[in-house]
Amino acid sequence: MAQDKPKKKQQVFTLLVEVGRKTGDGLPKGAQGAALMCYASGVDEAEAVRETVAILKQADLAPLDVTGYGTLDERRAQGHEIDDAEIELMDRALEENSVIVAQVTPFFDKA
Repeated sequence: MAQDKPKKKQQVFTLLVEVGRKTGDGLPKGAQGAALMCYASGVDEAEAVRETVAILKQADLAPLDVTGYGTLDERRAQGHEIDDAEIELMDRALEENSVIVAQVTPFFDKA
């Protein structure tokens, strides 16, 4: 008789996604790309990254690089200051099993 594997619990991961330009991406005119702070649910960070990249591509964005900062507990252990608004967004990502884009910072050429 096969034993059921224990189901991994969903967690929320903080991801910083760098995007380039793409037609229809909605970034401001003159921007070279942007950094997106995202909160994404997943059973592990790899799943959260895959889901985030897929959703951003569906939104006509061009993900170039993803940096993971871990879960809320991991970030606290690293000494990150996390405010209530950020925790609310993380809770929402977990409840909705979704990706929340919390902040978009466009990059402009300084030349």
